[in-house]
Amino acid sequence: MIRITVFFFSLLFSLNLIAQSIEQDIEQHRKGQLVIKAGPGAEVSVKQLSHEFWFGAAIANGLGSGSMDPEDLRQYKARFLENFNSAVTENALKWANMEAEKGKVNHQTVEGILQWTEENDIPLRGHNLFWGIDKFVQPWVKELSDAELEATIRDRAISIASRYKGRFVEYDLNNEMIHGNYYEDRLGPDITAKMVEWVLEGDPDAKLYLNDYDILTGNRLGDYMAQIRKLLAQGVPIAGIGVQGHLHGSTFDRLALKASLDSLAQFGLPIRITEFNMPGQRSKFYKDSQLAMTSEEEAQNARELVDYYRICFAHPAVEGILMWGFWEGVNWIPSSSLYTRDWKAKPAAEAYQELIFNTWWTENSGFTDNTGHYAVPAFYGTYRITVDGKSKIISHTKDPGETKAEFPKR
Repeated sequence: MIRITVFFFSLLFSLNLIAQSIEQDIEQHRKGQLVIKAGPGAEVSVKQLSHEFWFGAAIANGLGSGSMDPEDLRQYKARFLENFNSAVTENALKWANMEAEKGKVNHQTVEGILQWTEENDIPLRGHNLFWGIDKFVQPWVKELSDAELEATIRDRAISIASRYKGRFVEYDLNNEMIHGNYYEDRLGPDITAKMVEWVLEGDPDAKLYLNDYDILTGNRLGDYMAQIRKLLAQGVPIAGIGVQGHLHGSTFDRLALKASLDSLAQFGLPIRITEFNMPGQRSKFYKDSQLAMTSEEEAQNARELVDYYRICFAHPAVEGILMWGFWEGVNWIPSSSLYTRDWKAKPAAEAYQELIFNTWWTENSGFTDNTGHYAVPAFYGTYRITVDGKSKIISHTKDPGETKAEFPKR
């Protein structure tokens, strides 16, 4: 009994330390001085327009293929633009989705998604070029000889990279390799490096991420880190580390999340939370997709979502977090959505919007001092700065951290 009590209070102490450090870390890592120079006594308005940090979501195939109901599509696009500044293809780019039958490649859905994201200045990550989990490899691929398989992989890597050169911000290279890698099993341990080489042949500027699950729980963290070390030792140019955020239940382990991010940060690579759901895959709501939350569960879910985002946003190595679905109509864990099937905002949506667009949002006004300076600590992002009625749009970025905007003196 004494041991249980000591453990409980130790856990509470650790959680309190994390909670106390989060606000300090956010101030340190997500804000920088925005300095306006003008004449003395000038009237200044500072209005944030967007975040530099990626607050994104997966885009369902229906947006690109035209298969979504027109009214739902209208709502889907509008709600996406209200909530998110970045995106990832949910299924459209996956090899099995694009080429279920050999030689019959569907580019329509990918092109439709890209057209919409480009029209709206939304950076898009490509998920994924390859996926070696056995059940997700097409039967026709398995029927190829080893030589044919390698040639076919090469062709896909080069053709996709060259066709979409400069349009995808980054790609997940070969999804979930620590859980299964059919291609390596068939072709040997050098195939990952070859995949990278071929993608870069098609697009020398392509950024290639690893992506895997059960990492932020701590369960497979060691395996993932060993894989990253091995690939880096081989000289494989990894651009970033993707970690999925849906292997928890209806709550999550705060200490494990923070510790996992700390461990991954040692590689000096950007980290994206690539697939987030709350509740997650180990919850009763995943096991029974028809199960509805009580009002108490909805409120608790909103709190869990906020805590997860706060820990990730506070971490200096994390550059974004993307929800894996936000509308019940096309979400593999419907209860994890921000909006119901008929587009009503859930408590999680209200909590998310309050966090991203209020708590983590900079709007300020005042007057320059007698030296013509006005400074404000501001979240990194895009701003409209207005001085005496004249406006500029400026980018306030983490690198270099301080941004200066100069206006002519009166």
